[in-house]
Amino acid sequence: MRFAQILSTGRYVPERVVTNAELGKLFPERDIDGWLRANVGIEERRFMADDQATSDLSLHAARQALERAGVVPEELDLIIVATDTPDYISPATATVLQAKLGAVNAGTFDINTACAGWVTAMDTAARYVMTDPAMDRVLVVGAYGMSRYVDFSDHKTCTLFADGAGATLIGAGDEPGFLAGKLQASGDYYDALGIYTGGVAEPRTPAEINEGIPRVQFVRRFPATFNSDHWPPLIYEVVEKAGMTVDDVDFFVFTQLNLNTIKEIMRIIEQPLEKTHWVMDKWGYTGSACIPMALDDALVQEKGPKYGDNVLFVASGGGISMAGGLWRWTIGA
Repeated sequence: MRFAQILSTGRYVPERVVTNAELGKLFPERDIDGWLRANVGIEERRFMADDQATSDLSLHAARQALERAGVVPEELDLIIVATDTPDYISPATATVLQAKLGAVNAGTFDINTACAGWVTAMDTAARYVMTDPAMDRVLVVGAYGMSRYVDFSDHKTCTLFADGAGATLIGAGDEPGFLAGKLQASGDYYDALGIYTGGVAEPRTPAEINEGIPRVQFVRRFPATFNSDHWPPLIYEVVEKAGMTVDDVDFFVFTQLNLNTIKEIMRIIEQPLEKTHWVMDKWGYTGSACIPMALDDALVQEKGPKYGDNVLFVASGGGISMAGGLWRWTIGA
C-alpha cells in the first residue's frame, strides 16, 4: 500500500512591506489601522515587486521546499499550483513554474478554488501519490498575487489582500501521512466575491466592473458567521473519517483571513489556542498561499507540528469553496 506524506515545506514572502499607516493615507477619513487591528488582525502586509509574477513567487517557495528535501527539480513527477491570481488565463501558471524551475519531467496543472485551493491541491496530490505508482514526488504550491487586482480607491480590498507563496513536497512513504479529506462548497455565493472580468461571462455588473479592468470586488455580503458556522462541522467530519476526534488533532492551520474567527473556531471546538498559528498580522491575507505560509512559519519558529502529530488544514474561499485535510506529520523521524 502506498502512503502520501509531506516531505518538506517552503515559503516566499515578498520584500516590500506595506503598513496599515501607509494605506491609511489613502483614506484619511477612516481609521484604517485601528479597524484592521481590531476586526481582522492585520498590521502590515507584503506586495510583490513590479517585475514579479505569481510564478516567480511560486518559484522561490518551490526551490526552498525542494532544497530542504534534498530533491532536484528533475525528480518531480507533477506540479500543482493553487491560485486565483494566475500569470495568464491560459496557459497554467504551473506550466510557467515548470519551465522556470527546470522540472522537465513533471506534468502540470492549476487548481482554482480560490482561497481553498492549496488544501484542495494537497488532497489531490495525496490521492495521486496513493494510487499511481509513477507519482513519487508531487510539488504543491499555493500562490497569491492579489495586489495586482486590488482597487486602491476601495478600502475594503486594498487594505486586506497581499502577496506570497507557500510550497509543500508530497511523496510516497512507508507510513501514513494523508489520513482524510473533505471538499465542499456553497455555490450560491459564486457572485459575492471575485475577479469577474477576463472570462466569457463578463461584463457582469451594471458598472461593467470598472470598464473591464480586472479587479477583485466584494459584490455582496457573505454571512458574517459563515466560517464559524461551517468550519466546525467540516472539522468534525474530517476527523471522524480518520477514526479520530478533534482532541486527537495536535495542530490546526486555518485560512488566515481573520484572527477573531480563528479564535472563535478554537473556542467552538474546545481546543487551546496554542494548537494553532497565524501570520495575517505581519503578512496580510494571502489567499491560497496563507495556510502553507503559516505552516512553514510555525515550523521555522519551532511552534509547528512534530513527528507523529496530527495536523488539520481548514480553508474556505470565494465561491464559497471549502476544504479540510488531516495529515500525520512524518518529518523528523
